[in-house]
Amino acid sequence: MPVNVRIFPAGYIQTNAFLLSDPERGEAILIDAPHDLVEPVEKALQEDGCELVALLLTHGHYDHIGDVAKFSRKGVPVYGHGADKVLFENPQCMSSYAFPADIVLEGFEVDHWISDGDMLEFLGMECQVRHVPGHCPGNVLFYFPAARAAFVGDALFAGGIGRTDLPGGSFSELENSIRTKIYTLPPETVVLPGHGPNTTVDDELAHNPYVSAE
Repeated sequence: MPVNVRIFPAGYIQTNAFLLSDPERGEAILIDAPHDLVEPVEKALQEDGCELVALLLTHGHYDHIGDVAKFSRKGVPVYGHGADKVLFENPQCMSSYAFPADIVLEGFEVDHWISDGDMLEFLGMECQVRHVPGHCPGNVLFYFPAARAAFVGDALFAGGIGRTDLPGGSFSELENSIRTKIYTLPPETVVLPGHGPNTTVDDELAHNPYVSAE
C-alpha cells in the first residue's frame, strides 16, 4: 500500500485494529478500536507525524469498539453502519457474551453513517463501503482499490468465517455476503480480517472450507 500500515492485535481477545498513515500528508485513519489501543496508536501517530482524521468501524461487536469513546472524545470522527446503532450507543446489551464478564463497555455516537456502495476518500485514496451482514447486522468492509486491500471485520478469516450464533447472526446471510461482496473483489485483493492473519480473495475462493464460490 502507498501508506504505512500497522496492525495492532489488541484487547482481551486480540482483535486486529489497523492504522493507515501517510506521513507526507500528515494524516492517518484507524479501522476498529478494541480496548487498550489509545496509547500504542498515539505513539505510532507521533512517530509518523500524523493526525488521526477518521475512525472507521467494521461492526459493533464489543471487542471492536472498546476504545472508540476515548478516540471520539479526542475529536476523531467516527464512521459506522446504522444497523449496529444500538451496539454503538448501548454496548451493555452485549454483556451476556462479552469477555471478561467485568469488561467496561462505553457507548458513543457515530458522526457519519455509512451504507452499502458509499464511496469515501481517505489519505488521497478512494474507499468503497460494502455491507457484509451475517456475522453482525452492521458489518461492512472497507475496500481500497488503489491499495488492492479490503478490511473485512469478522465476515471472513483466513480459512474461516465469522461466528453466526450471536444475536443478529445468520449463516445464510453471511454466506451470501461473502459470495456477493467479498468473492467478487479482484482475486489479488488482500483481505485483512478482524482476527488472525491476512489472506487473499483468491486463496479463500480456492481453499475456504465454509463458503465456496458457488
